[in-house]
Amino acid sequence: MNTGRIVLASGNPDKLREIRLILTGIAFESILDWHADWDVEETGLTIRENALIKARAAAAETGMPSVAEDTGLFAWALGGAPGVYSARYAGPGCTYADNVRKILNALLGETGDSRQAEFRTAAALVAPNGAEIVVEGVVKGMITFAPEGSGGFGYDPVFFCPELNKTFASVSDAEKNRVSHRARAFTALRPHLEGV
Repeated sequence: MNTGRIVLASGNPDKLREIRLILTGIAFESILDWHADWDVEETGLTIRENALIKARAAAAETGMPSVAEDTGLFAWALGGAPGVYSARYAGPGCTYADNVRKILNALLGETGDSRQAEFRTAAALVAPNGAEIVVEGVVKGMITFAPEGSGGFGYDPVFFCPELNKTFASVSDAEKNRVSHRARAFTALRPHLEGV
């Protein structure tokens, strides 16, 4: 039964918190309220496919409009890696710190423009009647030589954003959410959510 609310389909508490900060004024239920150990195998070859896989699964399970996202960090010198595998770049069960160490090691010896990278987020809305929409947000930056800052999560300590002149981990939530890939994707999705 649709209660007028929307399910946010993510098992990552950091992402849930950030999306709620971006989409203030929109009421969400977390899929974790339905299943504390909710997890969907992300078999897509793109972030867009993975976002849809998660949103479709949540909509089918709850009977409510469901939103999911998938995010990747794409480094030029690595041929776009880690890309769709960003969350598990360092292997199954890896931590944020493990992933950061791996990308810094992979970029050893790279300087200047070869350290360019971009964050991409695909945000998907799937309604119980099967209607779907996917939007994307992108922010370009550079991978630093060492972690900087204590905020954020994931690759934020090594992603330098020229628009902020700092890493994402070195700025406040409000500053990050003004320019970030996730903010851009969910800002584009907001009008569709308000009509659900």
